[in-house]
Amino acid sequence: MTVIEHARPSAALLADAAVLSLCAEARLSPKPGLVDARGGGAHDDMDLPLMLASAEALRPAFRMIAQAAERTPAGVGLRERLGVIGRLGDRAMLRATGGINTHRGALWSLGLLVAAVAGGAAGERAAAGDAARLAALPDRWVPAGEPSHGERARRRYGTGGARREAENAFPHVIGVALPRLWAGRAAGLGEDSARLDALLAVMSLLDDTCVLHRGGPGGLRAVQHGARRVLDEGGAGTGSGRAALMELDDALRARRLSPGGSGDLLAAALFLDRVPWPERLEQEVLACGR
Repeated sequence: MTVIEHARPSAALLADAAVLSLCAEARLSPKPGLVDARGGGAHDDMDLPLMLASAEALRPAFRMIAQAAERTPAGVGLRERLGVIGRLGDRAMLRATGGINTHRGALWSLGLLVAAVAGGAAGERAAAGDAARLAALPDRWVPAGEPSHGERARRRYGTGGARREAENAFPHVIGVALPRLWAGRAAGLGEDSARLDALLAVMSLLDDTCVLHRGGPGGLRAVQHGARRVLDEGGAGTGSGRAALMELDDALRARRLSPGGSGDLLAAALFLDRVPWPERLEQEVLACGR
C-alpha cells in the first residue's frame, strides 16, 4: 500500500487564500446592504476598490500569522504572538483605508483559521476547533482603548459577536455557510448564486453585531426575516428569490443596515473552502489513478 504524505500549505499560499477569500466576498454581487461591485451598499464611506485595498494590506499579517503558527506550539505564547501580529495588521488596514474599519472582524476570524491550518489542522472542522482553542486563550498584551462598534453592541445586547463565534468553533461557518455553499453547487447553481445563498443562510441566523450597532434588535429582525424570505422564495438563483433579494437590499440601504458580520463569516467559509486539504488532494489523486 502506498502512503501519500502531504505537506502543510505554505505561509504564502495561506496568505494568498485569505486575501483571495476577502476579495471574493467583496466582489460578490448583489449583496444586501454590503459593499459589492455596484457600490457601497448601506455605507457612504466604503466602496469596492477600498475593500480590495484593505484585503491586500492584510496579506503580510496573514503570512506572519501562518509563519508564527508553523514555528510555535499552540498555547498562550502563540496566542499572544498572534495578537501582536493582528494589531500590526489592523494598523496596516487603517493606513490603507484612511482610518476606516473595513476588515477588523475578518482579520480576527481569518487570522485564527490561518493559524489553525498552518499549525496542522487537516480539515474544515478541525481548523475551526483549533481556532476555537486559540481564541479562548488569554492575551496579556491587549491594549486598553475604545471598544469597537461591534463590542459595544455585544455588551449592550448580550450577544456573542465575532469572539464568541470563534470560541464556539465557528458554528455559522461550519454548520451553515459551508453546507449551504456545497449544497448549492451540488444542485447546479452558479458559483455566485451558491455563495449568495450561503451568505443569506448566515444572515438569517446570526446575531450580527454590525446590524445591532446600527439598527438594534428591530434592525436585526428585519435582516434575519428578509434573508429567510429570499431563501424561502428559492434563493438567489431563482427569479422570485432574486426579486426578494433586491427588495431586501433596498430595505437595508434605506435603513443603513450592513450585515458585515455575516460577510466576514462568508469570507471565512470561502477561505476554508479554498484550502487544499489533504483528504481533498488524496481524492484527486485517486480519481486520476482510475
